[in-house]
Amino acid sequence: MLKKETRSFIRKRKHLRVRKKVFGTPERPRLSVYRSLNHLYAQVIDDTRGVTLAAASTLSPEIREQVNGRKNMEAARIVGRLIAEKAKAQGITKVVFDRGGNLYHGRLAALADAAREQGLEF
Repeated sequence: MLKKETRSFIRKRKHLRVRKKVFGTPERPRLSVYRSLNHLYAQVIDDTRGVTLAAASTLSPEIREQVNGRKNMEAARIVGRLIAEKAKAQGITKVVFDRGGNLYHGRLAALADAAREQGLEF
């Protein structure tokens, strides 16, 4: 009997397909984005060491008050700006974008555009 493929299962399968090609190095770490129903999370990861260099989300204390009550797209832009600022503070200017198995559309695109506006290259 076949197990019914859920949305999360399909997303995880797509993410594995993306991760075959996208790999973060110390010179160009991976900007990984996870989108849940209510929140958005972004991390800058060095995959060679397995270390998170910077992280931001809609739950981050620095921006939680700004995000509270905002629309999802505006919250994504705020998270994108914050992750770019944190990455630049670490001396990171170039990253590879990992969309996490989601379509590059909507909140993900807004986060990526805001990070680009702050100076991250990908």
